[in-house]
Formats: sequence, C-alpha cells, structure tokens
Amino acid sequence: MSRIHLAPAPASTVTRGVLLMILAILLFTAMDATAKGLIERYPAPQVVWSRFAGQLLIVLVLLNRHAPRLMRTQHPWLHLARSAFQLGATGLFFLSLPHVGLAEATALTDINPVLITLGAALFLGERLGPRRIAGVLVALIGALIILRPGLGVFSPWALLPLGAAVCYTGNALLTRHLGPREPVWTSLLHASIFGTVVSALALPFVWVPVAGADLLLFILVGFLGTGAQLCIIRSFSMTEAAVVAPFAYLGIIFATFWGAVLYDQWPDMWTVIGALVIVGAGLYVWHRETQAARNA
Repeated sequence: MSRIHLAPAPASTVTRGVLLMILAILLFTAMDATAKGLIERYPAPQVVWSRFAGQLLIVLVLLNRHAPRLMRTQHPWLHLARSAFQLGATGLFFLSLPHVGLAEATALTDINPVLITLGAALFLGERLGPRRIAGVLVALIGALIILRPGLGVFSPWALLPLGAAVCYTGNALLTRHLGPREPVWTSLLHASIFGTVVSALALPFVWVPVAGADLLLFILVGFLGTGAQLCIIRSFSMTEAAVVAPFAYLGIIFATFWGAVLYDQWPDMWTVIGALVIVGAGLYVWHRETQAARNA
C-alpha cells in the first residue's frame, strides 16, 4: 500500500466521524451479543455466513439496479484484501465466543486501536504525535485493567480474538485508504460477496436446521452487521484512522452491558474502573483533535 497524505479534517467532520465510530461499535457489539446466543446452538461458520449473506441481501435490495455499476472498482485487489480481513475478523471473533466471555473477547480484540494508530502512521502517512500515542496507550491500560492478565483470560482460545484484532486493523487501514476514493457501497458489496461465498464453503459440513424462533436472530445479525459497516466505512472515510480508533475501546463497555442484560454477566469493580479509563482516553483524544482542527 502506497503512503498517502490526507489533509486534517475540520472540527465538525471529526465530530461526525467520532459519532459514526461510536454508533458502529454499538451495533457491532449488539451483533456480537446476538451471535453469542446463536453460537450456543449453531456452528460458528453458519452464523458467520448469515452475517455476510444478510448484508449482501440488504445491500442488493437497497441498491437495486445500481448494484452492477457500484461493483466496478479501480482497486480490485485492495477490496479483495479488505474483504478477507473483514471475514477473518468476524470469523475469528465468533469462533472465540463459546470459549471466551463476551466482554473479555471484546477487550482482547480492542488492542486494535494501538495497531491502527501505528499502522496509519506507517502506511497512510498520518501524524503520530505524543497526544495520540498517550491516548491509545492509556486506553490500552484501561483494557488491561478489565482483563487483569494472569487470571485465566489468556487461554489458548484468547489467540482467536487477538487474531481478530490484527484482521480488524488490516480492514480499518484499507477502509481508510479506499474510503475517499470510492463509494461506501462498493466496499460493502465486495465484502459481503466475498464473505458470503467463502463462508458458504463450510456450510455442507456444519449446517444445522434453523428453528423458527431463531430465524429473526439470524436476520438481526445481518442487519446489525450491515449498519455497523456503513457507519465504520463512513467514519474512516471522513476522519483520520488514529483519531477515531481509540473510540473502539467503547466496545468493552457496550459488550459488558450486553453481557449483563442478555447473559447475566455483571461487571465487577475493576471492569468499571477500566471502562472509565477507556472513556477518559477516548474523550481526551477527541477533545485535542477537535481543538487542533479549530486552531488550524
């Protein structure tokens, strides 16, 4: 990927990008919470397929006759790589859910803002100033407070959400690279087709008939994933990756909420403390970036 240099976004754009990222993370964690319940009764590859097949159906319905035109791209290999990263992030995370708690898996995956910030500086030519570094490192400390390494979280299954974090980072950097160049629907189409086709290869070996009561949950996974992807692509398209990346740490808070409400997994004192550290770090980065944009 060639290095590119994008002009700093104005304050209003930074705010919109941050809000879109927060909404994307909320939708992603709701999708993950729904998937966790399904994976207790169905194989993970089947749930992964429903996530991408649902997105493909929704996008095709919304685009209608415009779909063939929006499929055209000048960057087919970058879209292929981005789609593979997205499938890897979703697949590895879903595979971890039967073995790792929702909040813990989300926290492990949320090392990705550090990776995104470093990758954006290395590949996209974004600034890597002391405030950005401080923001992501403090947020990482908050994640570690929640995880409390050494208390059983770092099992071999924990490698799956860590792998998901690496894949998410690759997807985010390519989204930022492609975002200003092509419509958001082009990325959604390529990713949904790739994810649907590749995950479908496993279906003949793992398929379990879907109970009528669970059908709406499978559909919900597709809707939540599609909405989250729309928001995150728009966020990375309008705002530097290092600016919005720290807000991914809010996923730990949202996942803790879903775990408590849906699965009676209540956070302890250390989770609350870590969550407050994460929110503080994200707000600090947002405040400094909007202030710098106004003074520019």
